Amino acid sequence: MLTEPLPSTLDIRKAAARGVSISGAVKAVDLPRFLPLLAAETATIDAFLDCSRDEENRYLVRIVVEASVTVACQRCLEIMSVPLRSENTLAVVWTDEQAAHLPRHLDPLILSGEPCNLWELVADELILAMPAFSYHDTDECNRTTAGFADPETESPEEKPNPFNVLEQLKPGNKH
Repeated sequence: MLTEPLPSTLDIRKAAARGVSISGAVKAVDLPRFLPLLAAETATIDAFLDCSRDEENRYLVRIVVEASVTVACQRCLEIMSVPLRSENTLAVVWTDEQAAHLPRHLDPLILSGEPCNLWELVADELILAMPAFSYHDTDECNRTTAGFADPETESPEEKPNPFNVLEQLKPGNKH
């Protein structure tokens, strides 16, 4: 875990021209778009960025983001910890047209101006790294606390069929 804070902004073009690497920690409370996905604000995120230029003179940012965040299990609604890791290489572009012409192995980082907001970049990577659904392992999950019955202990004979009343309305049934 890193102790130095990640700067909030960086001039990507200057950093790439010099081959700058930067790393630091960001607190979840400093990422307002990512924070609503969490069950607690205590997460600290480590970010590593390597800025460079490629053979076609594009500005590149290789970003690695690691975190352990607290979310709610979507089966039992209990709090759980989820490790997140994202690694991506971004090419700096200024228009959607430039982004469309990038090779497949590069994702676009569209900058409207300088400097680049690194915290927003980290938030984007974390949002993409979040699992679509967060669940405990089956043996750890406390499913019944959310008011759902365990299907293994419930037998189908115990529940009355709500359509039994309609049986009386069928032609040929004389009751």
